[in-house]
Amino acid sequence: MYTKKIYFSGGNVAELQEIFNDLPGVVNVLVGKAAAKNVHSYVNHEPQVLEDISSVEIEFNPKKMDLSMLMDILFNVLNPYAENNLGVYYNLGEDEPQVELHLNFIANRGREPVVSKACLTINDPNNKIIRKCFVKVGRLTNFIAAPEAEQNFLKKHPEISTDIDLTKLKTSLRF
Repeated sequence: MYTKKIYFSGGNVAELQEIFNDLPGVVNVLVGKAAAKNVHSYVNHEPQVLEDISSVEIEFNPKKMDLSMLMDILFNVLNPYAENNLGVYYNLGEDEPQVELHLNFIANRGREPVVSKACLTINDPNNKIIRKCFVKVGRLTNFIAAPEAEQNFLKKHPEISTDIDLTKLKTSLRF
C-alpha cells in the first residue's frame, strides 16, 4: 500500500495524535520532534530553520484521505490566525503546492479576490498584504519519534482531561 506522510505541530501533540489516530485512511500517527528548513510563515516571509519542534507524523493513504482534509481538521482544532506555533511540514516536493495552496486560501479567507482587466480572478501567493496567518510551512529535514512510553499518551491515560472535547470532535467528523 502506498502511503504519504505529513507533519503537524502546534498545541498539545498528545491531543493531535488522538485526533488523527482513528481517521479513515490514516495508517499511523507518531509523536516526536521535527526539524525543518526554509520555513516561512505568512506573517514573516524570511526563510528560517527550525529545530526540535514537537510535532506529529501522520502517515496516510492518499487514496482514502486527502492532505487538504487533514489540514482542514488541523485548522478546525487549532486557530491558524493565533500565534500558537502552528506548523505544517512536508517531506515530498509533490506536497508543497497543495500545502501552499491550502494555506494561501486560509490566509486570504474573507478577503475579496483581485480581478484583472480581463475579468480573471487572481489569487496571488506573493501578495504581502494578507490576513495574519501564523502557520509556519517548510520542508522537513528530520523527524525523531518519541519513545514508546510517550506514544498514544491519552489512550494510556484516559483520566487526563484535554482542552479539546475529543469525543465531540470525533462524532462531528463525517467521511
